[in-house]
This record gives sequence, structure tokens and C-alpha cells, in this order.
Amino acid sequence: MPQSATQFRLTSCQEKALDILQRQGNVFLTGAAGTGKSFLLDHYLRGKSSEDFPIVASTGAAAVIVGGRTFHSFFGLGILEGGLEATITRAMRSKRLMRRLQRACCVVIDEVSMLPGSTLRAAEHISRIARGSPEPWGGLRIIAVGDFAQLPPITPSGTEKDWAFLHPVWQESDFEPALLTTVMRTQDVSFLEILNFVREGIVNDRVHAFLNERTVQSSHEAEGTRLYPHRAQAEQYNLRRLEALPEVVQRFPTEYIGQEKYIDTAKRMVPIPDTLLLKKDALIMMRKNDLSGENRYVNGSLGHIRSFSEEALHIRLLSGQEIDVVKDKFTCLDGDGNEVAAAWNFPVTLAWATTIHKAQGASLDRMIVDLHHLWEPGQAYVALSRVRSGAGLMIERWSPESIRAERIVTSFYDTLSDRAKKYKPQPFFEPPIPAPEEDKKLKKHSLSQHEKLRRTKQLLSDGAGLSLIAEACSVTQSTVLNYIEKLIALGDVPSLAYLIDDLPESNEIRSLYEEHGLQFMKPVFEALDGRVPYDNLKLVRMVLMSNV
Repeated sequence: MPQSATQFRLTSCQEKALDILQRQGNVFLTGAAGTGKSFLLDHYLRGKSSEDFPIVASTGAAAVIVGGRTFHSFFGLGILEGGLEATITRAMRSKRLMRRLQRACCVVIDEVSMLPGSTLRAAEHISRIARGSPEPWGGLRIIAVGDFAQLPPITPSGTEKDWAFLHPVWQESDFEPALLTTVMRTQDVSFLEILNFVREGIVNDRVHAFLNERTVQSSHEAEGTRLYPHRAQAEQYNLRRLEALPEVVQRFPTEYIGQEKYIDTAKRMVPIPDTLLLKKDALIMMRKNDLSGENRYVNGSLGHIRSFSEEALHIRLLSGQEIDVVKDKFTCLDGDGNEVAAAWNFPVTLAWATTIHKAQGASLDRMIVDLHHLWEPGQAYVALSRVRSGAGLMIERWSPESIRAERIVTSFYDTLSDRAKKYKPQPFFEPPIPAPEEDKKLKKHSLSQHEKLRRTKQLLSDGAGLSLIAEACSVTQSTVLNYIEKLIALGDVPSLAYLIDDLPESNEIRSLYEEHGLQFMKPVFEALDGRVPYDNLKLVRMVLMSNV
């Protein structure tokens, strides 16, 4: 979180997002790289208890960086061994799990894009059981944070990506989008425009010209961090550059604290190596934000080692500022938020090279990147968006085939943007966190959604269109689709066929669903070359599902 709330004002889109966060209801906080999602979340959570507002992350590495717990440990999922039913059965035996889910007021899920929809469903089901409520997540408020255009869900090789936003649990959660659009990492307008093209997988003349202008012959003299798609490439390059320096290498072993079983996990999660190898003049990257309040550096700031001792490193940052850095702690927490392992060492790594994945969340001053033969949609965008400006970017090689985007993701964000534009801030009062004895009041308040669901069913029975239902329920048409999906899940929905009578592509969409099946929307979306809006595909799918 490179900014301090006391020194920087919120952008207009952050103010709008903060207004959404301060209300009730589930929220999806999203936006392109560098728009300040972490900064805004930190602003919102300041002063709130970690027991009432726990932060969980999709991976162990992300959990260490945000100072939270893993999603799987917090919700008692383990490795989901035996499937959903076996996981839920095991979770129900844990009184500690039941207590923390009952105690929590709101759970923040960081890097939600990496969680498969089926994993979200497991956590949602367990939450309903723990809290004894049929409401989505048992009435537990969820703030999901992330960007589906950057990090895809973790799924077994060769299987269809289980995008969370395509799973029924996402629709049932009824997330209000809090969309950040102003990039804070860079003020380079022309670079921002190129990033937006790359984010959407567009390789036009401007993208060609921009990337070609910054393509340079590989040179060890170029100052900056090289990004590679594979870890072995990055490690080998760092060692070669370190060996080339004339000074004697200094070794700083990382000290681990905790039980052996947790230490093994910590070694995979923390962003520092088992043994930190340094020499005078070595290029290093800071792996933590400056928590002194002076904002001298952020995660990703680069500098050179000028001198060192066992207690401190003296570093000259590329900004020209000289700083002293002492050893710091990277903490691993269990599901209850208790520290189970810690790693102590200087919060730096060698920075001549790193992987695209490990650079996630960093803001690099200068970067050299290889954009050839990337295999994952969105990888090129993640890599390019790490650097602060186009002036700090050098490219070793690139190919148009490496710049790809998931079209289903692009369509999802188009729909999200339309919905976000319709949001009108209203005067609000954020209620205090309810005490346990006030639970009944909370459940009574949540009945308003049941009323909207009942009204939606009645209007569908009367043959009303989506726009009329949306107006009657004071919600968007996208939310009406969520209500219809809930009615289908409950087996309590009237005939929906009339809703697609006037939809021009309905017969073509219907035929494609018959060919590909109703489980996934992506094959139908791609067969139509992305020309049909996401909500239209969803509507036809629900009409077909209601007739099954």
C-alpha cells in the first residue's frame, strides 16, 4: 500500500467505492492494476478489529503480504479432500471454526480471482451452517477484492477454468461492484492507454509502435528488474549477476520460529529466500512497504547495497534517497489469526530478475521484461503494469500471440462497468458492529431481500419485463437476474420463456447451449466471438435451466 491516507486524497472513484464499502451488503472491490485497491481497503479497515473484520487471501504468499490468513484455513477447508460434502462434515466438527464464523462481522477476501467458484461455494455453505441462517454466507458480509483480468483461478492442468463470477454462488452473493478506474501507480497517460489495450488483449498499431520503441537488445548494463515467466530463469540470472560483482558474498540465513509443520509452510509463503545472498552494489528489491510513516519505499522499490552489517543494510534507492533497513518479520497466521510461524530477515531480495507472478503487487521503478511465449491470458498485462511509467520500461522481445485476454472476463467487466455507472451515492449511516444479543435485529433487517425476491417472483408471474422488475425492486437489471437465479435454485420460479421472446440472438444462443451444455457460459461466449453481452447469455441460460 504505497500511499498514506494522511498524505493523499482519495480519487473520485475511490470516494465512490468507499461510500459503497461503508454501507451494508456484499461488495466486489475491483479495478485495473495500480488503481489503489489495497490502499482504499487499508483506509476503510483502519481502526477495525481483525476478529470482526478478518482479512483472508487466496494463497499463502498473498496472506503474508497483507498480514492475513489463508482463505482455506479461515473457512476450515483444508485441501477440500473428499469433495464438498466431506469438507463440510469435517468443518462442522471444529468448534473454533464455528465460533470465529459466528464472531466475524465482515470477511475481506483478497485476490478473490484466484479462487475457483466451487471453493467459494464450500466456504459459503460452511458459513450458513455456522451462523444458522439460510441467507447467503449465513448473513456474514463479504468484501471480495481482486481483478479477474490479472490472476485466473487456480485449477488443475487441462481442466476448464472455474471462474468465480460464473458460479451461482457469485450471483447469490449479490456483490455490489466498487470499480476503481483511476490508476495511481503512474501518471503517464499514453502508457495508461497502452495498458488498457493490453488488458483487453488488443494489439493495434499503437501497441505495436509502443512495444517496438521499447524493445532493446539484451544487455547486462541495463539497470532494472527483469521479469521472467519461469522461476528458474530468474534465479539463474540473479546468481550470474551476483557472481560478477567483485566483492565477497555475504550470507544472511532466514530465522524461522514456530512448529516444524508450520515452518515448512512458511518457507513456501514468505517472499524472502532461506538464505539471503548479498554483495556491495547488489541490486535489491524491497519486499515490504515502509511502515515508519515516512513512505520512503514500497514493496517493489529498487536500490543498491552500499554497506551492511549483521544488524542493518545501508541502501541507496534508485530515487536517490539513502535508507537504513533492519531485519523484519514476515508472519504466518492460522485460521483464528494466531501467529503459528514467522520468518526473520532483511525484507529484501535480489532484484536483477524476478518472476511475473512474484512481482504481483509490486511497483517497480525500472523493468526489463521478456514478453515472448507467454502461455496465460493476462500475463502480459500483469507484467507491463508492474512498472511506474513507460519511461522505466525495456522489452527484450515480444510477440503478439503473448498479448491475450479472456474474452469472458472482458465481457464481465463491461457489464460491471455499466452497473457501476448507475450507482448513486446516498446519505448513509454505518451502523455499529452488532453485539451477539442483537443478532435477531440483523436477521430482521435482512428480510428486505426476501421481500424483493418475493416481488420478483410475483412480477415474473405477471409477465413483467426486467426493466419493470428492476424499477419495482429499486435494483439494477443485473441484480434482477441474480434474484431469478436464486428462484431457479429454490425450484420456485414461474415460466421465463417470455423474457427472451424479443432477444435477437436467443435462437442462436439456445442452439449453442444445446451443443455445449449449460454448465459453462464461456464456450457459448467464444462461439459468438464475444459479440453478445454477458447478461444476455446468462438470461437465455436461466430460461433453459428453468425448463429442465
